[in-house]
Amino acid sequence: MLALFEVLSFKGWLDVRDILIKALGPVHAIYIHIYIFLGCMIGLTLFVGVVIANYSENKGTALLTVDQRRWCDLKKRLKIAQPLHLPPRPDGKKFRAKIYDMTQNITFKRFIAGMVLINSSLLCVSWREEKSHTGPLALVSTALTLVFVVEVVMKNIAFTPRGYWQSRRNRYDLLVTVLGVIWICINSTLHNNLSYTVGFVVVVLRFFTITGKHATLKMLMLTVGVSVCKSFFIIFGMFLLVFFYALAGSILFGTVKYGEGIGRRANFGSPVTGVAMLFRIVTGEDWNKIMHDCMIQPPYCTPANNYWETDCGNFIASLIYFCSFYVIITYIVLNLLVAIIMENFSLFYSNEEDALLSYADIRNFQNTWNIVDIHQRGVIPVRRVRFILRLLRGRLEVDPQKDRLLFKHMCYELERLHNGEDVTFHDVLNMLSYRSVDIRKALQLEELLAREEFEYIIEEEVAKQTIRTWLEGCLKKIRATSKQQNSLIAGLRATNELLTMQDHAEDKVKESSFDKDSEGEPKETEGPRHRSKPKTGVVIPRSDSVGSGSGRKYLAPTLSDPATRPDKERTSNKKRNNRPQGSIKNLPHVTEGSEANRLLLREIPSNKSSTPKVSNVMLEVTEWWHEQLTYNTESSDEDGL
Repeated sequence: MLALFEVLSFKGWLDVRDILIKALGPVHAIYIHIYIFLGCMIGLTLFVGVVIANYSENKGTALLTVDQRRWCDLKKRLKIAQPLHLPPRPDGKKFRAKIYDMTQNITFKRFIAGMVLINSSLLCVSWREEKSHTGPLALVSTALTLVFVVEVVMKNIAFTPRGYWQSRRNRYDLLVTVLGVIWICINSTLHNNLSYTVGFVVVVLRFFTITGKHATLKMLMLTVGVSVCKSFFIIFGMFLLVFFYALAGSILFGTVKYGEGIGRRANFGSPVTGVAMLFRIVTGEDWNKIMHDCMIQPPYCTPANNYWETDCGNFIASLIYFCSFYVIITYIVLNLLVAIIMENFSLFYSNEEDALLSYADIRNFQNTWNIVDIHQRGVIPVRRVRFILRLLRGRLEVDPQKDRLLFKHMCYELERLHNGEDVTFHDVLNMLSYRSVDIRKALQLEELLAREEFEYIIEEEVAKQTIRTWLEGCLKKIRATSKQQNSLIAGLRATNELLTMQDHAEDKVKESSFDKDSEGEPKETEGPRHRSKPKTGVVIPRSDSVGSGSGRKYLAPTLSDPATRPDKERTSNKKRNNRPQGSIKNLPHVTEGSEANRLLLREIPSNKSSTPKVSNVMLEVTEWWHEQLTYNTESSDEDGL
């Protein structure tokens, strides 16, 4: 069993084969080959698959549908995506704009990448002072470093120092370039192995700058970086396990006699050397030989009464110790790391057609964000999100004319996210990702319920805002209409007042002319009657009016006057006048005395200044009517006498 377990790890199977051939013959050697094929190539592969499947099930990805897995991959992509930190093109400055176009040209980028590869190729040979090729290699490296200095200067001119410093890649390029300039200064003065070593290190650092200049290399580095970050706890747990086994090995096998696997530099004499020994076992390097050295028993070792004096090992402890460590570390922990790397590798190298959002769509959003985010802070005011949504193209494109309601929902979602404050790059990108997929297919149940509730609240609030805006617009229209009506009424009133003032002016002119005419008339010859004082109210003269002996104007008698009627009509009028008072109760003012009529005539002209021209006519008619009544009363009295 122990021999087959060792063969399962591809250790010592040649020795086992040779023993079988020597003991049983060449035909029996096929046994070990079949075991290696079935046990190692198939069995271990299945074991690795089981570990990865269990990892996926425990993580929950194995039970997801295809759309749900794509959604999980998309969220991981969006989490890794970062703003470009690329300043916009300086259109107002021709020189800087020209340098900017040069630095962003694909030919320029490929030229710099080629220079980096040439510089890295100098690492193929060692740089030693005694070598004849070291001087020319250092000279070529110096020339390439000057080319990189020119690149940094051009980018600082195009982006400005502040814009250049915002990119992490540019910072690293600047650091390596500064180190290269320092190396040039050191190499020009020393020309020794120290200066060549510094130059060698600068070339190695320069090699890593090429990862950001090509998309595939950048994805590969992202895969490694994300895998290390996600497997941090697994790696940390592996370190703890190794340290625990190192302490146990120092206790159990600290004094074991040196053998084929254990020696002066590889032993369990201290925890430090024990950790180094276990890392060697993790790689599978002669772990079975180390196990057999720790199993040594007398007479091949020196027994003693206590642990500190003997150099013998422990068979059972060695078997349990090394077999358990090798199974846990090699078959489980390392395969978990493989599962994480495979997951991230499939994440970055998945088919663009299967992805919910391609890298081109994410790149388009990064370019659009770079246009709106002027200060390159990764944060913009929420009011600028509208510009981003209008500029997007591809799967993330939103037409404000056709999808007006969706546009409102997206804007309000970001406003509600931080209560109207600034939004980040990932806030907008996550919102767009939710709006670009079918959430009923892509999201899991809990996330789906939360998202549907959130979208329902957004739709309700947008509907309220739309109704509120519509009502405010209606109120504004109503207020504007009322203002127009008020202005029209005010204009009409002003026009009427102007006409009234003109009528008053005309009335005053007529009154003054009437007073002059009344003063020029001669007095009556009948009796020494004095002319009565002029009244405050002046009657407007009419063409059909006649003058009386008292100087007042009256309307000309009509057919209704008693003086012009025949005698028969006068007789009938007398009978009518002799009727009882009850018959004329609807006209009380007819039976009133002349004094009351005069008072009424005095009160009516007093309000003349506040009445229009029509009121003057009515006043004249009323005065005429009362005069007719007075005349009728006097004539009836004369008939009675």
